[in-house]
Amino acid sequence: MSELPKTFDPADIEQRWYAHWEANGLFHPDRPGAEPWTIVNPPPNVTGSLHIGHALDNTLQDILTRHARLQGKDALWVVGTDHAGIATQMVVERQMALKQQKRTDFSREDFVAKVWEWKAESGGEITRQLRRLGCSMDWENERFTMDPGFSKAVIKVFVDLYNQGLLYRDKRLVNWDPGLGTAISDLEVETIEVKGGFWHFRYPLADGVTLDDGRDHIVVATTRPETMLADMAVAVNAADPRYQSVIGKFIDQPITGRRIPIIADDHADPELGSGAVKITPGHDFNDFEVGKRAGFKPADMLNMLDAKANVVQTADGLVPAEFIGLHRFKKDGMPGARELVVERMKALGCLVSHIDKEGAEHDAEPRTIQTPFGDRSNVVIEPWLTDQWYVDAATLAKAPIEAVRSGAIEIVPKSWEKTFFNWMENIQPWCVSRQLWWGHRIPALFGPKVVNGEIQYFDWSQHFVADTSAEQLALAAQYYPDGCEIAVCDSFGAAFQHDFTSGAYPNKVAIYQDEDVLDTWFSSALWPFATMGWPDENPPRDGEGDHLPLPANGGGGVPQRTALVDSPPHRPSAVPPPRAGGDLTLNGRYPNDVLISGFDILFFWDARMMMQGMHFMGDVPFRKLYLHGLVRAADGAKMSKSKGNTVDPLGLIDKYGADALRFFMAAMESQGRDIKMDEKRVEGYRNFATKLWNAARFAQGNGIVASTSLTPPAAALAVNKWIIGETIRTVQAVDAALADLRFDGAANAIYQFGWSQFCDWYLELIKPVLGQMDAPATGPDADETRAVAGGSSTSR
Repeated sequence: MSELPKTFDPADIEQRWYAHWEANGLFHPDRPGAEPWTIVNPPPNVTGSLHIGHALDNTLQDILTRHARLQGKDALWVVGTDHAGIATQMVVERQMALKQQKRTDFSREDFVAKVWEWKAESGGEITRQLRRLGCSMDWENERFTMDPGFSKAVIKVFVDLYNQGLLYRDKRLVNWDPGLGTAISDLEVETIEVKGGFWHFRYPLADGVTLDDGRDHIVVATTRPETMLADMAVAVNAADPRYQSVIGKFIDQPITGRRIPIIADDHADPELGSGAVKITPGHDFNDFEVGKRAGFKPADMLNMLDAKANVVQTADGLVPAEFIGLHRFKKDGMPGARELVVERMKALGCLVSHIDKEGAEHDAEPRTIQTPFGDRSNVVIEPWLTDQWYVDAATLAKAPIEAVRSGAIEIVPKSWEKTFFNWMENIQPWCVSRQLWWGHRIPALFGPKVVNGEIQYFDWSQHFVADTSAEQLALAAQYYPDGCEIAVCDSFGAAFQHDFTSGAYPNKVAIYQDEDVLDTWFSSALWPFATMGWPDENPPRDGEGDHLPLPANGGGGVPQRTALVDSPPHRPSAVPPPRAGGDLTLNGRYPNDVLISGFDILFFWDARMMMQGMHFMGDVPFRKLYLHGLVRAADGAKMSKSKGNTVDPLGLIDKYGADALRFFMAAMESQGRDIKMDEKRVEGYRNFATKLWNAARFAQGNGIVASTSLTPPAAALAVNKWIIGETIRTVQAVDAALADLRFDGAANAIYQFGWSQFCDWYLELIKPVLGQMDAPATGPDADETRAVAGGSSTSR
């Protein structure tokens, strides 16, 4: 072995050794007969780059993985990336814009091919950065949520859930992003405080009805005046004496003239404002529920906006023509529907002015409003009533709830159980469709309904769901009248045009493939078992994450059953060995042993893995779920790009080394607490690494080499007996701490032993026994000491 340099250079050492470990397959599970141990990484977006949260999450996973290897287990750390539908499509569209191109300039198939090209060229940044962090992942079996094997699992789950009645088409409110033109999840919504207004309006009572105090109107208040164009009711509390006499009566909406009922609902709080609330079920989540309780069917709820949040005519045709085409509110300096509604209500004498403290009159009371924005588009999110695909989450949630109650899944810290139960027991249907081109295209064909043998060309709600396009077409052929010629189109527009230009309607029908794709959370919910080769019996193939695009429409189509025919052959060494003497599910890799996750994705990912895993595998996806906190700025504030207080982990690695950053994360990770970023402490752990480096140089210079045995050497000298005892106690302390997922406890035990007991005391005490470097001592005491020092410095 060459002499260690005098100066500790973590950049050179970490990169050189990591490359050596990976090249020699040391992260790949290859211990036949050993007890399998499995963990999966939360797949980062393929568009992503390493942030400080990734550094924490993956550091904790790596600690557990390396510890499992040291315990003799066959540890598998599954690595992969998520196709990130919205983010990836945006990246590619931005690149196209630089060339004055738009997505719609291309066919869907051509655009998807461009996304695959981008992934091949630029999609590996995050995985390269995980290597820089030192993550000992099984790169030989890297996965991608759009690779053929994983896509096969996604399609199967969709179809099976549909056939079981657990996935269905429904009209409900969604978080609609008018900038991106798609529904988005709650996690993709960022709430921002915005200065706005609180308007009060008089709604006239119909038919000459008055309140008990003689008033001929009810005052309602709103922060979104434009939505009154789709009002369907006014709600009051049944216990409010001011309005009891008018419950069941009607309002004449001033602008539209729509006659709307006054309904009783607890959503109206007598203590807030006037106690009366205008109800717009098609554009407010609370109003949607009130509307359902009042008997309004979702299909009958009024929608006043298009996908770009511009005003359209409602189903009853009562929106005045001057509003049609306006944006919902002021945009690009042009007044919108909000401004015109206020102007018209004021002209009608229906605006209740706000009087400020100085006695000045204003149209609205100034308010700071919590406003939802799309985290990528930076556009105000619109609750929008659309037809989407939904999963019956309430049914799927029952098994995970029981698993956590029974202890089959242990949530650490336990304090998160209350939050888990509250959300799962009140869970809403899960919207899983997205209006994008990049992603798993939904395996369904749509066509016109048939009623009494007649094809209804204006009702395109009939759908045919199956694993492959051929099976979908077969279902359609069974549905339509005998002898009917069926044409399959790629979009609704093409199918609609085909039907009305094809001539003899009774003998021809055009159907189209669902244009939507699945939410990325739907596919990532299968991560604990689909990465292991499910639904096939065989484990994943080496390098499956590096597959080329899917044949026949790639990411935009439905994979055929033959999609894997040309995949690389199995390699015996890639087969994870079965769990010794136990469950052989997916070669003993399911359930996973533990999942490490940020608490912020407990519901978006963790709970959904529980639902899908227990439904399809019949067992929990993991035995333990560890939820860590956030890494915050030094002052405790949440990090955000807008605040300019984010920390680049790669910059810290460049400055102090990956080990210093990782040790900081472990030492600061205390259950139930967030971490405050402290660069000085990272520097301190760099000093700890330097101290260990100097100890290694001392050992090398004094003939001390690493032990080749787990058994402590025999010792007669008191100092050697003492350090052996301290080593054993430290190993036990680390084992106990990691068994309890006390990362700070394990780090502290290692730090105290390494810095104080081994370096500061033991090495100083044995110097006289070892002699001088140019005149090393010989004899039993020196030999014993060298053996003990080598064992203590390299102990597990």
